[in-house]
Amino acid sequence: TTFHNVFLALGTHFGKVYLLDIQGNVTQKFEISLTFLCCTYLCSVFYCPLQMLTNRNWLNRWKTSVLHEGEGNITNVKWRANLIAWANNVGVKIYDISSKQRITNVLQDNTNLRPDMYPCSLCWKDNTTLIIGWGSSVKICVVKERDPTEMRDLPSRYVEIVSAFETEFFISGLAPLADQLVTLYYVKENSEQMEEEFRTRPRLDIIQPLPEGCEEISSDALTVRNFQENQCRDYRLEHSEGEPLFYIISPKDIVVAKERDQDDHIDWLLEKKKYEEALMAAEISFKNIKRHDKIGMAYINHLVERGDYDAAARKCQKVLGKNMDLWENEVYRFKTIGQLKAISQYLPRGDLRLRPAIYEMILHEFLKTDYEGFATLIREWPGELYNNMAIVQAVNEHLKKDPTNSMLLTTLAELYTYDQRYDRALEIYLKLRHKDVYQLIHKHNLFSAIKDKIVLLMDFDKEKAVDMLLDNDDKISMDKVVEELKDRPELLHVYLHKLFKRDHHKGQKYHERQISLYAEYDRPNLLPFLRESMHCPLEKALEICQQRHFVEETVFLLSRMGNCRRALQMIMEELADVDKAIEFAKEQDDRELWDDLISYSIDKPPFITGLLNNIGTHVDPILLIHRIKEGMEIPNLRDSLVKILQDYNLQILLREGCKKILVADSLSLLQRMHRTQKRGVRVDEENICESCHTPILPSDTAQAFGVVVFHCRHMFHKECLPSPGNVRIQYCNICSAKRRGPGSGILEMKK
Repeated sequence: TTFHNVFLALGTHFGKVYLLDIQGNVTQKFEISLTFLCCTYLCSVFYCPLQMLTNRNWLNRWKTSVLHEGEGNITNVKWRANLIAWANNVGVKIYDISSKQRITNVLQDNTNLRPDMYPCSLCWKDNTTLIIGWGSSVKICVVKERDPTEMRDLPSRYVEIVSAFETEFFISGLAPLADQLVTLYYVKENSEQMEEEFRTRPRLDIIQPLPEGCEEISSDALTVRNFQENQCRDYRLEHSEGEPLFYIISPKDIVVAKERDQDDHIDWLLEKKKYEEALMAAEISFKNIKRHDKIGMAYINHLVERGDYDAAARKCQKVLGKNMDLWENEVYRFKTIGQLKAISQYLPRGDLRLRPAIYEMILHEFLKTDYEGFATLIREWPGELYNNMAIVQAVNEHLKKDPTNSMLLTTLAELYTYDQRYDRALEIYLKLRHKDVYQLIHKHNLFSAIKDKIVLLMDFDKEKAVDMLLDNDDKISMDKVVEELKDRPELLHVYLHKLFKRDHHKGQKYHERQISLYAEYDRPNLLPFLRESMHCPLEKALEICQQRHFVEETVFLLSRMGNCRRALQMIMEELADVDKAIEFAKEQDDRELWDDLISYSIDKPPFITGLLNNIGTHVDPILLIHRIKEGMEIPNLRDSLVKILQDYNLQILLREGCKKILVADSLSLLQRMHRTQKRGVRVDEENICESCHTPILPSDTAQAFGVVVFHCRHMFHKECLPSPGNVRIQYCNICSAKRRGPGSGILEMKK
């Protein structure tokens, strides 16, 4: 068998030659007696020497040249460019036509194999690379030019074996595929490497040659007729150099193999129902595929048939893309099978959109069966996708049957918001006490709409409502809020209390009202309010506190109004709290209050103990001790006296320490003053006399002059002083006149 780019020549054992096109159709038939066929002028027979037809002689006849003989049958011949390779029972020879020399002899590795049963396979990868397969061994030989300095009597070319390795099975044929090899294997029946059903089938592998081995890339077992009876010699592998076609020849069949393209790969994936992988492969190689443009739809159909509706709907996003017609078809298909919910979350909702009727159909479907899903779609879908009023009408129809359904009411409020009917939405949110009511008010500036709904807002969430009202007092005035809350004093108190915390003066006209509100609803904050407010009427506050018997508040008000003795009396009589009484007396720091406190406590031993422990730093303890009745039993008297003595000793120590510090500081300051006064004072032409206001130094310094400088830095001409005859001047006239203390003369300059 031999091949051309456009035909195949096939010889049979009966001496017939058939010419077939590459599709396998017989075009011509001949009867000849050649054993080998080749599209060159080379031929050979089993028992003849290898001969080559050369140029015609003068009789126009071909001249023959014997290339080799005497080593048995020639089983294979391959010719490429100027190189001829043939195999016999001994090995493989390579002949160089240009130099008319045989350049190498590659011996057979396994001499135990019969050459007639396991023939040698040859193929040229290129003009200089020969691939030899014999038995289970493969050798890759490269013909190279010899260095001229090494030639001597040697051929100009030599062969180097660049790779040699063993395979698992016997080789029936070889062919190059880029930098890889296509191998046709004969698998013996007793081989243990393969499963039984593949044992005698020929195998077509793609391998990657390595310097000392190979790596299997792919493997396919071939089924040909009568493969159980075939031997290694019954198979051949030929290839066409024009296109990547490989021919596997067996006694009964010729199998054409070609390199798989992406379409073939996708076909295989689809056959195995691996749609996800097929779709991914088509996306990666979309420029190279020729016949697969509906893989995605096939995948969606497969998922629908399998009942995996959610996965099918999810794939619609990738498969349908921007084709709105396909989208609508799929939506109607999902409606037919009752699975609109599955596809709803994947519908286009951006710049590319379906007709509004499609979205409305899905919303109506959800509204019938799934209120929660309906609410989710309303929140997720832009309001422009559908006719808002039509959906509002449908929701209202359902609310007639179930008017208290909070989910439907909330969804209706959202629809009203999309339609900018904020007042209707606000009513529903307030009715439901929905958390989004405040966000709605702020976002759409609905303060004018809530002026008559302040009580509802406060009932819903007092803290948020008050914060909102105070933050927006320019939109809803304080007076309006107070007016609305006048019938709900507990809510009014919350509002005014927060207002006072923010600004003590802003709501001053309501401070009088706040006194009773604090007294009624928030007594713990009444006293702080009375302390911090500068605008509440004290008489009114005192009246309310006395009516409610609020002692602490009354004490504070009495002291603030100047009636400290009455306040102290209430502490002692009604609170009976000596510590608080002492604290009050300390705050007022009034000697008469201390006398009243001592007088009230003198017949109460526990009060005396408290006084002894606390008044040592404010009142002389002797005054208290002298007034204690003789024989009165006072608890912890010894400890109290010890504390008084310790406090006294501590005071003495503090005084002595302060005295030492004062003396040290005084000495340090005196020394600093002395050093300062001893320093010189710079006098130059910029200084003036404080009396005559002329330069202190004369223009002609060669003349005699006199200057007096004081420590206060005032300077005078000597003759400008009141007593020019005196050598020393005690005081600066300017500083003495201003009563800023005398300045002593420190320097008299003469010249």
